[in-house]
Amino acid sequence: MTDDELIAAVRDYAAGKNLPDPALPADIAAFEHIAGHAMPHLLKRIYLEASNGGFGPWEAVSLTDTGDWFSDCEDIAMAYREFADPARGLPPGLVPLMDRGCAMWALTDFTTADGQMWDSDPNLCCKEHALAPLGQSLAEWLADWLHGAIPDGSYPHRELAAKDCPAG
Repeated sequence: MTDDELIAAVRDYAAGKNLPDPALPADIAAFEHIAGHAMPHLLKRIYLEASNGGFGPWEAVSLTDTGDWFSDCEDIAMAYREFADPARGLPPGLVPLMDRGCAMWALTDFTTADGQMWDSDPNLCCKEHALAPLGQSLAEWLADWLHGAIPDGSYPHRELAAKDCPAG
């Protein structure tokens, strides 16, 4: 799917679910300042053209407090600050996007132009190895969701960050 097709599909989804109105450019700029990285272009367009949160398989966290919380966090800045805690060891530029429940999150890498997707699942292995790349761009990941291919549980193609994890 092209970016335009993805955005149109997310926009249709948002309209059908009565999700928040699109975010403002100032909301994007404010969060990019907090994250220290530019938001991947597709994600920026979705927030600006489709909805300020609630889209995706586990409902993307809003850029601002819209009154509709899509996780235990009121907005993406709160989620990012919680994840950016040095004790979590989150690499710079990884931003929590969707709360999967039970301490599991889908994250987007703001240091990559295509927004590579990551999974954080401390229940799958251990806290030290909870974070792992999915090997998919945001576009590929959203296209899978729109085609019904995002699983309810662990990602079948997820690789453990460390294959030698004793809990894996």
